[in-house]
Amino acid sequence: MSEKHIIHTSDAPAAIGPYSQAVKVGSTVYISGQIPLAPETMELVSGDISAQAHQVFKNLQAIANAAGGSLADAVKLNISLPDLGDFAAVNEVMKEYFSEPYPARACVGVAALPKASQIEVEAILEL
Repeated sequence: MSEKHIIHTSDAPAAIGPYSQAVKVGSTVYISGQIPLAPETMELVSGDISAQAHQVFKNLQAIANAAGGSLADAVKLNISLPDLGDFAAVNEVMKEYFSEPYPARACVGVAALPKASQIEVEAILEL
């Protein structure tokens, strides 16, 4: 197995539990689920699902950059939403951060997310 490299950047929120922002093994980067925390304050951003989704994708981009890549390197996303009624709004925000061909993706409805967030997204990158 290739050596694991832990990815960390102050441009994204610090972990709020026992996990790393991301782990790189070989040319694959596994980015932990990101909720809409502002890295400077570690507070949830205010606003609707679109505002929260923008912050999540900014956090993912910062971690991707720290790993030596970008969101263009994403091959798989997992999105968790407490309200699947937000699905269309999240799709619109996602189009601002990704272009075709889009990464593979799953979107699931969940009972709740940390800090009462409206969205959490994790990503796998292939550099």
